[in-house]
Amino acid sequence: MPVSKIVVVVGTRPEVIKMAPVIHALKRSPQFACHVVATAQHRELMDQALREFNIEPDLDLDLMQPQQSLSALTCRLLTQVERLLLEWRPDAVLAQGDTSTVFATALSCFYQQVPFGHVEAGLRTGDLGNPFPEELNRTVTSRIAKWHFAPTPRARGNLLDEGIAPQAIHLTGNTVIDALHQSLRRGDEPTEGALDGERRLLVTLHRRESFGAPLLDICTAIRHLVDRNEDLRVIFPVHPNPSVKVPVEAALGGHPRIELCPSLGYHHFIRVMKSAFLVLSDSGGIQEEAPALGVPVLVLRNETERQEAIEHGMVKLVGTRTADIVQAVQHLLDDEGLYSSMIKDQSPYGDGMAAERIVQVLTAHFSTCA
Repeated sequence: MPVSKIVVVVGTRPEVIKMAPVIHALKRSPQFACHVVATAQHRELMDQALREFNIEPDLDLDLMQPQQSLSALTCRLLTQVERLLLEWRPDAVLAQGDTSTVFATALSCFYQQVPFGHVEAGLRTGDLGNPFPEELNRTVTSRIAKWHFAPTPRARGNLLDEGIAPQAIHLTGNTVIDALHQSLRRGDEPTEGALDGERRLLVTLHRRESFGAPLLDICTAIRHLVDRNEDLRVIFPVHPNPSVKVPVEAALGGHPRIELCPSLGYHHFIRVMKSAFLVLSDSGGIQEEAPALGVPVLVLRNETERQEAIEHGMVKLVGTRTADIVQAVQHLLDDEGLYSSMIKDQSPYGDGMAAERIVQVLTAHFSTCA
């Protein structure tokens, strides 16, 4: 049987984390030659994740530049991805999620008529401008993809509602649960534990829609909560983007129970999250990871494309207003029954076998084509 050439394109830390199980599963299969392309949409954090998951890109496009607009980034992505498609002639290309890297890769594949597989397909808020530009990116990508690897039944339903053929949609679970399980099996990371009588509040922020006034309102809420609750300690790995780093350090720096630290490696971060009492975040991945660890999440956004954990009562959408955040956190600090109700035994995002299912779909396709 001939070996099929599969190119996997990643550009950000979350994409590396979620594609790492797929990359390693492809590399284990004798049917595939897997080549990894890094766009470096987020240089520092992407490199950190590549090292942690022992992935060496076959090609690094190194496309990110300071103060680069979305239009400029997309143009460079289209040009460079098209070039590698023409040179490498892959049998298929895979990418995950909703960034400019994914959108431009899918569009380049469409122009060159290369089959494209979309990992984590079908997530929707229903508002094209929120999150921006991610909702547009994933919506357009779904019009292009040959394979739609949907993480949940809801995501599959969204795709069906948009007219995607049922046979093109494959319900796999979310690959982030694969990565999480693999991380928890590692024995080389120190165990993180809260001190006696201490409750840890883990905070992460990075989304474009959080910049400016919403971010300052969030910081005000955090400081108010810490001043009001003497047993509360905040762990806040601060994203390196100046639009996050500068205002967060100005608003929260110097408080004895607010620990601002650089972005943590994935395996370290998972252990910190596992030890947390509660997570405040605008991250999509954390909405999937924390429920699997039995840690409640309050989402600092007005909308989310990940409704499953909300429907299961494991995650709550609270927005970015100071008063709403303070009220939601304080209720969980004060009401043990309410807190316990947010901890469930099973994640709605999969069983840790998503990557194997994706490879099985590709194996079946290329076996038929051979």
